[in-house]
Amino acid sequence: MVYINKVYTRFGDKGETMLANGATVSKSSARVQSYGDVDELNACLGVLRLEISRGGAESPRASAWCAALDATLERIQQELFNLGAELATPGAEGSATATVVEGRHIKALEAEIDARNDALGPLTSFILPGGGAVATMGHLARTVCRRAERHVVALMESEPVRPETQVYLNRLSDLLFVLSRDASREFGAPEVLWNPKTT
Repeated sequence: MVYINKVYTRFGDKGETMLANGATVSKSSARVQSYGDVDELNACLGVLRLEISRGGAESPRASAWCAALDATLERIQQELFNLGAELATPGAEGSATATVVEGRHIKALEAEIDARNDALGPLTSFILPGGGAVATMGHLARTVCRRAERHVVALMESEPVRPETQVYLNRLSDLLFVLSRDASREFGAPEVLWNPKTT
């Protein structure tokens, strides 16, 4: 159990922060960038879930779709917190007791991608962010997820990090893309296709 009784400590006032193992590092370090991005992604998923709760009032069918998606995103938020905790703990990759994302979590993302993608038409163009409120928020979350993945890759080039962390984020960004397309379909909002000839 985590117990927090004070919100501010002044410890970080000089641009440093303490990792979960007690080590002090710059707030600009690759490790802090990585778990900071994962935290931002988790916040984006919170906003996405808020948009989904608003969309569920449109019809019983939409309500069921929204409830299923919300449950998936709730699970993913928990997994992202585990992933962030792992990134905040140097040496977690060698610990048998650390809370980590595992292959089974990646498989669950893949199953969700396959199930949602089966209902979608083939892509004939790149898609721009848009296509309704839920889809747009999903696209925003996808871009934050891609940034988190890039920073994890940068961290992996200098420190030991389990490969599952990067694979999980890679697969999650794919899910967020499919999810955004599925949301456009569900709510009848046309996807915004890239047309280079209009520029």
